[in-house]
Amino acid sequence: MIIAGCGPTGAVLAAELRLHDVRVLVLERDTEPASAARIVGLHIRTLELMAMRGLLDRLVAHGRKRPARGFFAAVDAPEPDGLDSPYAFLLGIPQPVVVRLLEEHAVALGARVRHGCAVTGLAQDDAGVTVELAGGERLRTRYLVGCDGARSTVRKLLGVGFPGEPARHHTLMGEMELGVPPSDVPAGLDVRPAGGNTCRVVVAAAGVPADPPTIEDVRAGLRAVAGTDLGVHSPRWLSRFGDATRLADRYRAGRVLLAGDAAHIHPPIGGQGLNLGVQDAVNLGWKLAGQVRGWAPATLLDTYQAERRPVAAAVLDNTRAQTELDADGPVRRLLTELIALPSVNRHLMEKITAIGVRYDLGPGPDLLGRRMPDVDVRDGRLYDHLRRGRGLLLDRTGGLDTGGRPDRVDLLTDRTAALDVPAVLLRPDGHVAWIGDDQRDLNDHLARWFS
Repeated sequence: MIIAGCGPTGAVLAAELRLHDVRVLVLERDTEPASAARIVGLHIRTLELMAMRGLLDRLVAHGRKRPARGFFAAVDAPEPDGLDSPYAFLLGIPQPVVVRLLEEHAVALGARVRHGCAVTGLAQDDAGVTVELAGGERLRTRYLVGCDGARSTVRKLLGVGFPGEPARHHTLMGEMELGVPPSDVPAGLDVRPAGGNTCRVVVAAAGVPADPPTIEDVRAGLRAVAGTDLGVHSPRWLSRFGDATRLADRYRAGRVLLAGDAAHIHPPIGGQGLNLGVQDAVNLGWKLAGQVRGWAPATLLDTYQAERRPVAAAVLDNTRAQTELDADGPVRRLLTELIALPSVNRHLMEKITAIGVRYDLGPGPDLLGRRMPDVDVRDGRLYDHLRRGRGLLLDRTGGLDTGGRPDRVDLLTDRTAALDVPAVLLRPDGHVAWIGDDQRDLNDHLARWFS
């Protein structure tokens, strides 16, 4: 297997494939990691996935926990009551640290990573894909996944369309010091503490900013919006982004697939981009591994696009909606009133953090297709049993089995599990694939997902 791009999406995908003993080579065009210590936020669902693979403690040690609140357009609201996750917080962490830790994890599992290797060409046939690198080297692989970002070379070489809306407005983001006390920051500005005397500032640009932007661009944006530049100075880092939203026409063309920003782009408002890509990778990894290892049902790989593309489309919609909210306009004032309602607050929280995602797996209870929370089991937490990247049958009846698939599905028989149904079949990504107590019905679903 070859993966183009060793950002968070590519690194997670490589690790997921290695859990199934698939040989993986990751080609990263950059020779050195990014030096800008841009802080990203890992949302609840991504934290759950990291917990499933035993990575969460490692990430938390390098980050800072923040309350799970104010994610939708930075409208302040209390943390919703009853979030069914022990990971109901935002983890702020430098992006280079995330990339390094995830790459180290993939390499520890046996993935190979080559830096300074840019993909320049590809050709596929019925047996595999030939990948050409800058300099003329050619490599052969059964499948290729483009995790190579918004300007994806793989997507362009495939000729996959990337329709959407071009940028109409530009936004500036960075971490810097303020020249005024936090209490003097006007209401409605997206200015948040970032440690020490530094604050994270997000503001609409006044016109088209420089590339890369300067602190004067930030000052001009603040003056245009709030009438004051807050005396900002000493930036740690600055970046700019437009409000372009684009979604790939398809996520798969034969033996080549797309994931992460190669498949979708949107404004970073709400902090969903990195999270969306990591979740793509965990959805795809076990399905692609099953295809390579020869046990995947015929339609399994097609469920990657069927499940993940609608999720990306929904993220594009909610980021568009957030960018339409002026700093102190009537729509924002109305949303501020609505988000005070607990049901609205919870709905928007589940949308931004992806814990509300439900895949369409057919008729059944509401839990079917949703992610399974990390419930208590007899020997600790449920997610500890998903570290090998396999499916899991959690059986409270004591009478069910996995139908002779020990290399694909683990069995946890626990009559005391904190579960209000007899048994659940979990996919390796933690989503519920079956609920019930009938072995014959279970066998049908085992065959659907695990052959």
